[in-house]
Amino acid sequence: MYIEELELVNFRNYENLQLNFENNVNVILGENAQGKTNVMESIYVLGMAKSHRTSNDKDLIRWDTEYAKIEGRIEKIHGTVPLELTISKKGKKAKFNHIEQKKLSRYVGNMNVVMFAPEDLHLVKGSPQIRRRFIDMEIGQVSPVYLHDMNRFQKVLQQRNHFLKQLQARKNDDKTFLHVLNEQFAEVAIKVMQKRFEFIRMLEKWAQPIHEGISQGREKLEIRYKPSIEVSNEVDWSKMIKGLEEKFASLEQREIDRGITLLGPHRDEIVFLVNGRDVQTFGSQGQQRTTALSVKLAEIDLIHSEIGEYPILLLDDVLSELDDYRQSHLLNTIKGKIQTFVTTTTVDGIDHQTLRDATTFMVRNGKIEREK
Repeated sequence: MYIEELELVNFRNYENLQLNFENNVNVILGENAQGKTNVMESIYVLGMAKSHRTSNDKDLIRWDTEYAKIEGRIEKIHGTVPLELTISKKGKKAKFNHIEQKKLSRYVGNMNVVMFAPEDLHLVKGSPQIRRRFIDMEIGQVSPVYLHDMNRFQKVLQQRNHFLKQLQARKNDDKTFLHVLNEQFAEVAIKVMQKRFEFIRMLEKWAQPIHEGISQGREKLEIRYKPSIEVSNEVDWSKMIKGLEEKFASLEQREIDRGITLLGPHRDEIVFLVNGRDVQTFGSQGQQRTTALSVKLAEIDLIHSEIGEYPILLLDDVLSELDDYRQSHLLNTIKGKIQTFVTTTTVDGIDHQTLRDATTFMVRNGKIEREK
């Protein structure tokens, strides 16, 4: 798939912008703070219905305006698909093929995107929350059911935390409702954890040969999922639910004392191992970068294996973060295979045919022009 046309209205620093793209590599050149990343962000938001840079949708709306709108014409195997996302202070309105989608979970996944930005290097060395957000966003692209289950999980978690705080403050002494919430929580939590387990197994399958190639056969990458209870295809569903409920029973007083849920998908961890050692703790900066790059490139193949089409790749100011060898590996991987957007201040020093053949756009003072 690829995005053929993009139109922005009141998005970030753009009052009106209309661009047409080629189904190859599109390089967006310009100095910092001119609006390069805003274009990348708009493509990401069009696909994912949320930003990778902010959790506050109001940040996306141009100053002193009421709404922002992103429209895109997407070319897929089965034909052209128009997408439209409007963001206002009241919320978001999403249209697929000119039809409004009542739930965003039905909208997400119509245009698949993979973003690789400097902050993604924190995927390996950052907090567990970053890794959980990563897998939630990626699974959501290929599984609308997962988005639905995550929404349910968040609501039950919120309810459960609220009730635990009531018990903590002794505003309520009846634990009957807590036990009802435990059952609801366990049922949806197991669904979320099971899907995460399956996703990480697939991600490892695609990432291992990529990592081995970048490290020239010297390193083996493993990705481990560490949930609150044992999750696998071999463990019976009812046993997993019972195991979670038993853990809640043993933790009940501690949770009441602290007024918070102490186990579940919101506490999961993902660990990256290189040659059997935790790369976050023991890996060099080079190993951490190779791991992050391998995982991002694996996403491309994973999405292709699930939906039969390659996603759109967004490389936001990341080439300068990689050494020549990793740059070359990345550019060789995408060559002729996937529509790619690259933002950078300069392509000087990057000697690769993929960039020489690219379509180039220049950004100056919030205006973009296609280079002749």
